[in-house]
Amino acid sequence: MTSASPPPGRHLVTGAAGFIGSHLVESLVRQGVQVRAFVHYSSRPGHGNLDLLPADVHASIEVVAGDITDASCVDEAVAGCDVVLHLAAIISIPHSYRAAEQCLATNATGTLRVLEACRRHGVRRLVHTSTSEVYGSARVVPMSETHPITPQSPYAATKVAADALVMALHHSVGVPAVIVRPFNTYGPRQSTRAVLSSIVAQLLSGADEIHLGDLRPTRDFVHVDDTVAGFLAAARAEGAVGRVFNLATGREISIGDAARLAMRVVGREIPIRQVVARERPATSEVVRLCGDASAARATLGWQPSVTLEAGLATIAEFVRRHPERCRPLEQFA
Repeated sequence: MTSASPPPGRHLVTGAAGFIGSHLVESLVRQGVQVRAFVHYSSRPGHGNLDLLPADVHASIEVVAGDITDASCVDEAVAGCDVVLHLAAIISIPHSYRAAEQCLATNATGTLRVLEACRRHGVRRLVHTSTSEVYGSARVVPMSETHPITPQSPYAATKVAADALVMALHHSVGVPAVIVRPFNTYGPRQSTRAVLSSIVAQLLSGADEIHLGDLRPTRDFVHVDDTVAGFLAAARAEGAVGRVFNLATGREISIGDAARLAMRVVGREIPIRQVVARERPATSEVVRLCGDASAARATLGWQPSVTLEAGLATIAEFVRRHPERCRPLEQFA
């Protein structure tokens, strides 16, 4: 993980109330950066994961609520910012089948709104969030940025569209954009719809067995601290603009083996029971992911530093401290 400081000036983080976004906001504030946090407007009180930040960190954030698809909201949020880190998205794969148009509007049109505002206000850099899901199941391993793009869900397709918009406006009108493509980010504050958080929550809930779906797919799990470091590196590195960078460890592990590793980390061995609670077509499952982050190492100076064992321990600590937020769920996004 790189330790260099991000560039000066106000930073806008869209999707700031989410899992990765809240960690990114916290890291920026602790480095002395002025942060404007764009969150989705809700009539309910609170700002999601931002409410879990220490009081001194939260007090330093300028929170702006709105809708990422609303051009005027986005324009006001971008105004006066030097760097934009765009994470706002609908990320649930099952939900993308039920609400494909909503997913497309948020992920693609929302990205277009951000691009247009960045162009108007002359931001120095836009860091856009892609996903390893755009590759589909691995055809070659490890998967570099030249791996074929083969989306297997509406969600993945909307992220392909968003990535294409970013590159189009970079090449055509000079928006200074970088695309980061995280593989399977995990860590504290993540929803228990995510598989590692679900496993740990079930282990610590006192359940007699873990309920999981298919145990065979492999994933390349990247701790959120490393993912955040990748975003910050992309925001400052020379030679990064106009390029795509994988954030990956190069280590793949099956869901079943990850569950067994979590048992060892937590210190509780219980049986695994496979359940069928699928909310999406079986063929939408990406069966293998293992990324090549050579480009990020060479250009961004980035490399992961948190082992999966250590990362699982951070989830366990969070679940123990916040059991009210970590109720085990049977469905995985």
